[in-house]
Amino acid sequence: MNFIDTVISEVDVGLRALFAKTTASRPNPAYGAVALAVATEQAAVTPAEASVAALTAAEQALSIRLMRVNHCGEVCAQALYQGQALVAKTPQTRAVLNHAAVEERDHLAWCGERIAELGGTTSVLNPIWYAGSFSLGVVAGLLGDKRSMGFLVETERQVEAHLTDHLQRLPVSDRASRKILETMREDEQRHGQTGVKHGASLVPPPVTAVMRGVSAVMTRTTFWV
Repeated sequence: MNFIDTVISEVDVGLRALFAKTTASRPNPAYGAVALAVATEQAAVTPAEASVAALTAAEQALSIRLMRVNHCGEVCAQALYQGQALVAKTPQTRAVLNHAAVEERDHLAWCGERIAELGGTTSVLNPIWYAGSFSLGVVAGLLGDKRSMGFLVETERQVEAHLTDHLQRLPVSDRASRKILETMREDEQRHGQTGVKHGASLVPPPVTAVMRGVSAVMTRTTFWV
């Protein structure tokens, strides 16, 4: 593609991630394991309805906020890997990033679906975080494929820790959201391992500290808006 084609393609990907209904390539993991104990034989409810009915109003509000943060994280992941893949030096690195982006798109779809089921909304700040993450991905990619893979590995490590924290904070009765986050965490672990296999170089400590700081700002603001 020429430069104009590339720009149009990147804008299209961004608009789809931010404003279109995302379609997952895999089934939503939430309802294979959700027990419908709250449903009686007389009440014809869907698994989603049953999973929401099991929550108190306060638990539902907390789940919405936590899943909104996770949805925003997946918006950022789309932008980050898109930026890295755009300037990747080799087809192999680009393939690793594109494969990770596909699974992150599943996460984006699942989080969006769960937020809608809970009666919540996604963050109004998503376009800002998308633009920043895309720019960061381009910078990481321009440093070379090994640095780019190192950035992927460090990103996934931080996301894994973030998901573990959210799994501890989620209401115990919100089994649907919990199953989504558990599956996401498994995927993130595998992405990090793939980055290591493809020659990831260590990210300098000052950069990891900055990454944690930016992530903290994103999670705290997105929790509320």
